[in-house]
Amino acid sequence: MAHRSTVMILNGVGSVGKSSIARALQAISRHALLHVQMDAFLDMLPERLQDDPATFHFVNETEASAPSVRIDVGPVGTRLMSGMRAAIAALADAGNSLVVDEVMLGSEVGEYRRLLSGHALYLVGVHAPLEIIEERERVRGDRMIGLARWQFEKVHRGIAYDMEISSADETAASCAVRIRDAFDL
Repeated sequence: MAHRSTVMILNGVGSVGKSSIARALQAISRHALLHVQMDAFLDMLPERLQDDPATFHFVNETEASAPSVRIDVGPVGTRLMSGMRAAIAALADAGNSLVVDEVMLGSEVGEYRRLLSGHALYLVGVHAPLEIIEERERVRGDRMIGLARWQFEKVHRGIAYDMEISSADETAASCAVRIRDAFDL
């Protein structure tokens, strides 16, 4: 390992503002933070496997009389996400500091802690009310409507964060300043 790297993981529902915060943090950090996006790994899949039981199968449901999209993860999807976490560890092991935007729905925190045990790992929960996230989901136009609703109660469950922020109450820039100052980035 070249030196102890800093890895900042921004966890939250899709459309909560993680990527905007990550880019703002890159702009003001004294570190050369690499921005690792979970979506970039998902985009590596061939088009034919974008909605497939082997990878990630999207199931339309209704929750509280509103659209909800459940994600069923298959073996190829599981390997892809495990590979993403291993790639993040390899980048950190090579001496890179990272800001990762992620949607954690299971045991990912334990895997990150194991893989990044020699580095400074910080977990930041990014929150906003469901109605704001759903509006952002609609406005973006590149998200499945209902995905945020399905993720909302799951994404932060059981995670002890080093910091929690609200993208509804603050701009991405002000969230980035708070993160930078809290973790001396």
